[in-house]
Amino acid sequence: MNDFVIETNDLTKCYGEQVCVAQLCLHVPKGKIYALLGRNGAGKTTTMKMLLNLVKPTSGFIKIFNDIHLEDASKAYSRIGALIETPGFYDNLTGRENLEIIARLRGLNSIESVDQALSVVNLDKNDKKIFEKYSLGMKQRLGIAAAIMHKPEILILDEPMNGLDPIGIYEMREYLVNLCKEGNTTVFISSHILSEIEQIADVIGVMNHGRLLEEESITDLHKRLRRYAEYEVSNVEYVFSLLKERLDVSVILIDSKNRIRLFGKEMHRIEEINSYLIQNNIPVRQIRIEEEKLEDYFSEERWAKRIDLKVGFGS
Repeated sequence: MNDFVIETNDLTKCYGEQVCVAQLCLHVPKGKIYALLGRNGAGKTTTMKMLLNLVKPTSGFIKIFNDIHLEDASKAYSRIGALIETPGFYDNLTGRENLEIIARLRGLNSIESVDQALSVVNLDKNDKKIFEKYSLGMKQRLGIAAAIMHKPEILILDEPMNGLDPIGIYEMREYLVNLCKEGNTTVFISSHILSEIEQIADVIGVMNHGRLLEEESITDLHKRLRRYAEYEVSNVEYVFSLLKERLDVSVILIDSKNRIRLFGKEMHRIEEINSYLIQNNIPVRQIRIEEEKLEDYFSEERWAKRIDLKVGFGS
């Protein structure tokens, strides 16, 4: 028996001819933080809605807790907490009053469960402000409080850092890590900002245009990152073409900030390249030896050849 609490096989969702999620195969290990990454419109939210039976898949299947398939998963959902998109609460009630209603519906001890959940997300249990007056960050915190009140075994969070200030983001990361370590809870989280997730994720899945491009542990991904020499020059396009045509430099690219990067075997030619630039009176503002970040690894340029651009956008 494997140790995955969520698995999907060829999971697909189409709206007419538009393919929002295509043949998705996810493997979410128990007690870990799995981060599903992708730009807005990559299909992350649609995937989460299918996991929660809020959207019916066009094809493929979902397995939860090893042996419970989506069609028979009503018992499984009592063991799952979720926050998908904007949390929905009564505008004219306080955060505490909203949570008390949810607690009663779930058959929980409303006072104890509500107080604990509010404490975790750092909301004042005595605050008389009604939900309508909450900031975006406060609404997000209250949504997460509602998702964790019943102490779920799986927590599914769609962009939970949205609206949080830097301190709130830090506190949320700390909470999710502790939840996994101390409570053995599995966290399945989506984000379009890799830097928010990189520090806490155990496994990363990357989606683009509805397809899963990569699924791997964060440890193994870091091993793949390449070292490179970065040149900051005034006329980037000219220097780029010069290096390719005159010196036959092949492993080269221009990054998003118009800086030239040399990889692999070209790293051993730095002295030769420097001499050539000096001889041709090409000013170099700065040269740095760096290592790729995960943002570089998952850049659009690197993955362009692996993406079927005919696949539609999900949300």
